[in-house]
Amino acid sequence: MAIDLAAGAGDPDARARKLNKIIKVLMDQVERGIDVQGNAYSLFQTAIVLEDRVRERTRNLEIALRELGETNSELSLAKEQTEAVQTRLMEAIESISEGFLHCDGNDRFVLCNQKFLEFWPGIDAVARPGAPFSAISRWTVETGLVADLDLEPETWLQRRLHWHRRPSEPIVVHLRSGRWLQIRERFTRDGGIVGIYTDISEVKVSEERRRERELAEKSVLLQSTLDNLMQGVSVFDRDLRLVAWNDQFIDLLELPDWLVEQGAALTDYLRFRAERGDYGSNGLAAAAARLEAARQRRPLQNDQVLPSGRVLEVRRDPMPDGGFVTTYTDITERKESAEALREAKEGLERRVAERTAELTALNGKLRQEIFERAKIEEALRVAKGEAEVANLSKTKFLAAASHDLLQPLNAARLFVAALLERPLGEKESEFAGRIDGALKSVEALLATLLDISKFDAGAVTVDRVAFDIADMLSSLEQEYAPVAREAGLEFRVISCSAVILSDSALLARIVRNFVSNAIRYTPSGRVLLGCRRCGRMLRIEIWDTGLGIPEASIGEIFHEFRQLGNRHGREKGVGLGLAIVQRIARTLGHPIAVRSSVNRGSVFAVEVPLGSGTATPKRRGPSATAVTSSLAGILIAVIENDDVVSEGMRVLLEGWGCDVITAADGDGALAQANRLRRLPDLLVADYHLERGDTGVDAIDRLRAVAGAMVPGIVITADRSSEVLRQVRSRGFYLLNKPIRPAKLRALMSHILT
Repeated sequence: MAIDLAAGAGDPDARARKLNKIIKVLMDQVERGIDVQGNAYSLFQTAIVLEDRVRERTRNLEIALRELGETNSELSLAKEQTEAVQTRLMEAIESISEGFLHCDGNDRFVLCNQKFLEFWPGIDAVARPGAPFSAISRWTVETGLVADLDLEPETWLQRRLHWHRRPSEPIVVHLRSGRWLQIRERFTRDGGIVGIYTDISEVKVSEERRRERELAEKSVLLQSTLDNLMQGVSVFDRDLRLVAWNDQFIDLLELPDWLVEQGAALTDYLRFRAERGDYGSNGLAAAAARLEAARQRRPLQNDQVLPSGRVLEVRRDPMPDGGFVTTYTDITERKESAEALREAKEGLERRVAERTAELTALNGKLRQEIFERAKIEEALRVAKGEAEVANLSKTKFLAAASHDLLQPLNAARLFVAALLERPLGEKESEFAGRIDGALKSVEALLATLLDISKFDAGAVTVDRVAFDIADMLSSLEQEYAPVAREAGLEFRVISCSAVILSDSALLARIVRNFVSNAIRYTPSGRVLLGCRRCGRMLRIEIWDTGLGIPEASIGEIFHEFRQLGNRHGREKGVGLGLAIVQRIARTLGHPIAVRSSVNRGSVFAVEVPLGSGTATPKRRGPSATAVTSSLAGILIAVIENDDVVSEGMRVLLEGWGCDVITAADGDGALAQANRLRRLPDLLVADYHLERGDTGVDAIDRLRAVAGAMVPGIVITADRSSEVLRQVRSRGFYLLNKPIRPAKLRALMSHILT
């Protein structure tokens, strides 16, 4: 039989009673056993077994009693500790300065402190353990302890319970006693709610005082602002009572002092003004309409004319918290100005109408003048066109005349050259030399005029390349050093390694003109040619110690046929060199500068842009270097349609020992060659032949018929780039008229060599 000794461990008397009952049951079993067995030995044996069991049960009972005693001691100690903790907890809760309230998980009252009871007088009648929090809150509302019931009591209660079940931010409650409580509520671990009630009455009072001070300061500031406004201002609150105004309000509306005071009703103000006649004959109805509009918070804006004649602009605007602000602006002067402007406008309209009529008549006259001016402008345009055509015709005529003049000049040069190579007497040789010099001057003049016509017509093609300035300086030194020595001058060229970007031929012509003028106008001393860098430009300068130029005459030297004199007897120019220089410089875009001092010398300079990279190799035409080989016995075919020029060429070439055949075209030259049964060694052809034929085409046909690449020289007075391109593309050589015999002989020797 199992015996539960642990049962009733909590009560020692109950455990003792239970043990006695167990012993009694055991004794009854032993007695029944004896009666049934009837055997002494069995009884003895049973008694021994029973004794052992009783002894074992007794030991277990002693152990259980000892454990029970220890458990009772521990329970007593735990109970004492629990009571001590509860005492300390209650003391701690009572010691805090805030009110304390604890509700369990079912939102029922558990405990609170004395401070909580002080905040809510009489609440201990309902705040008992197990009372619902909702009943306690309802009691505070029904007894009137809560003062800030802006809403209905039931609505406020529902909102309070909502905040209580979902605690987050603190809430503030105003009590009838004047206290302000800040309530903070939080959930406990078992789902209960703990609330802390803090008295913030002093803080609220301090805030209220601070707010009152701020309102007072704002009121003073507002009143100061209102008093400094040019407008009249009145402020009525939501009850339509006057709360603020300024002196302008009283002065503009001429109100009595008894009407304008704190708390004055709007109805009194409107009635006074209606009776005074500010709203017209039906003033009371107008005042009632204004009162109704103010109650409905409708804005207002209109102009009012007072009996005194003053005009006010009235504007009324509602405020967010009720009430409205009204401003009164004196616009009497504005209205008077507007009226004056209206009258002035009417007067101006009348004057405008009168002036319009006058302008209409004047406009008719102006249209007539415009028509006449248009006719004059058209005539000017026609005259300008005719002038441009005339200028172009002049340029073309000059070019054509120069070309036509070069033909007989070329023939004269050929005859003079042939004459000079023959044995002549001293007097005849002098005359022939003077004729040759005169022809050279005419040749230079015609060439210059032709160049001027080309530049004026814009027919000059610029070939800009990057090249070494050193090549041009070296060439000029070789060309003018002998001339300077013959004139008794020192000519010095300072070398330069710069690469420049320009047209080498045109630039050389500018510098060559400067150098020749420096030598011509320098009686003694020296001429210097050098360069200096100026940023991205190279300045080529020619210095001399010559006669100099007066400052007032510097601008004149670039005009055509303008010279300042040659006082030391050297060869005199024609006065076109610097005119050509100016046109070349303008075409290239190179600035020219001149500095000079009378009897001390001059400096001529031209600025050229520096080039980048490497210089373009200089293209060299056929060399004109003379060779020592003789031209005797060489067959030359001359194709020239001008008999005089053709005869001059024949005489010149035969003087050099050449065999010559002449013809007006290529077919004639071929026929004569066939009669001689000999192929020409060299072909010399004029570019312009009869019937539009050219010397280039004539040489090509002769080559084709002869079946041999006979070298050819084309002679022409046309210096255009197109002719140069045609001649070079066929592999021929080009000489410009008038022909220089020495150059022709050198070229022939070079070709035949």
